[in-house]
Amino acid sequence: MADKQKYLHWLDEHADIFSEVSDKIWEFAELSLMEVQSCDLYVSKLREMGFEVETPLANIQTGFKATYGSGRPVIGILAEYDALTGLSQVAGSTKREELVKNGCGHGCGHNMLGAGAMAAACAVKEYLQDVGPGHGTVIFFGCPGEEGGAAKAFYARDHVFDGVDVALTWHPGDNNGVQSGSCNSCIQTEYRFTGIASHAAGSPEKGRSALDAVELMNIGVQFLREHMPEKDRIHYAITDAGGNSPNVVQPHARVLYMVRSEWAKNVLALQARVDKIAEAAAMMTDTKVEKRFIDGLNNTVPNLVLEKLMYKNFQEVGVPHYTDEEIAYAQAIVDGYELPSDKLPGKADLYEDPELQKEIAKLSDNGKKPLNDFLMPFNHTNKVSPGSTDVGDVSWLVPTVQASAVGFVSGAPGHSWQNVSCGHTSIGHKGVLTAGKVIAATAIDLYEQPETIKAAKEEFESIVGPAGGYCCLVPEDAVPTKLDDPWD
Repeated sequence: MADKQKYLHWLDEHADIFSEVSDKIWEFAELSLMEVQSCDLYVSKLREMGFEVETPLANIQTGFKATYGSGRPVIGILAEYDALTGLSQVAGSTKREELVKNGCGHGCGHNMLGAGAMAAACAVKEYLQDVGPGHGTVIFFGCPGEEGGAAKAFYARDHVFDGVDVALTWHPGDNNGVQSGSCNSCIQTEYRFTGIASHAAGSPEKGRSALDAVELMNIGVQFLREHMPEKDRIHYAITDAGGNSPNVVQPHARVLYMVRSEWAKNVLALQARVDKIAEAAAMMTDTKVEKRFIDGLNNTVPNLVLEKLMYKNFQEVGVPHYTDEEIAYAQAIVDGYELPSDKLPGKADLYEDPELQKEIAKLSDNGKKPLNDFLMPFNHTNKVSPGSTDVGDVSWLVPTVQASAVGFVSGAPGHSWQNVSCGHTSIGHKGVLTAGKVIAATAIDLYEQPETIKAAKEEFESIVGPAGGYCCLVPEDAVPTKLDDPWD
């Protein structure tokens, strides 16, 4: 049996490497499928560390995979590194301060996610180097565009994950624990309406307004909400309003839609209804409509065997401890919330046992702790969260498990400047290191416990098989698309 502590100590000794990567990716703050500098940094660092790197991957320019070792089992570790628009923020500030006007920021903490996953992969590489050839392989998957692009779904369609036995990942949050439950499947589509320009006062009868079509589509979808399952979700953003001149009938307009439902078949059915509304809006305005597929991703399949193993390792690794300065910083952010949260940390609502909810309340001082310095109780569940992640597509192909580690202040809204501020601090660095240790320790156990992988696969098959297997929501002819890509 390998001494896991040796590799956890290795991570302690090399922690600065991964903190620096996290901070650099934070500074790049590149949007989905545009993560050129971030990809280049990972590729160069991983080659320095002795990995064999392939890039681009599945025709995605900012995608890559880094491989070390030989033989089975093959363990995949998943990384993300895209940012979000409008969230540029001064690091470590307790108030809203843009670093770059109208710039981007890592409001979902993917700078930390990728760095922590890389830390785990590098520690596993050290282990595989020690045990020698033929004892297993680690593949570090660079997965761009989680916020819009769903690289993992494109990878899944193109068989990038073929041969992987188990997949491991994590996500920064306001709690430490092992994630369970499922989420929503999601399809993202952009609609382009084309009309005819004319003078809005002098010759309105000669115009056909594309903006009217967008507005009518949106109204139609609002009425649809009353007649769809209550847990389904539809969101939209007008990406082109047709210009800034009200005395011109707008000849072009675009709107981006996200449609969510738990199961792939259900989201396809709801998407078809939205498509009909778009077509009807074009008919009513005598305009033309085209649609462009952006991404499609599946719900997640939880795996109890892997969750138990990861939780055991989280107990052994332990959680970060914080200085008085870190706690004061966090408290200042919490005190500044415009809409204070009255929820318990993490996904406490997924805990069906009221005794576990009471335990979380006690550990978090009824949600008042500014930094949650404890491990959430273990909780395996099939309950569904309303969000979506392309990790779901991986979980339909191989047994998959995810950790959560504190990278954000307690109760911070998702996709917020507060998260950006925290992601480039010592709090974020501690989250990166903790996640790296938990994933690495879990992977080492899996290399040494083939019976655990066998049990995880049996559980996986017992869920995925009866459900009819993987339904990829990415059409065969779809290509990864940035929102600023030309249509033609």
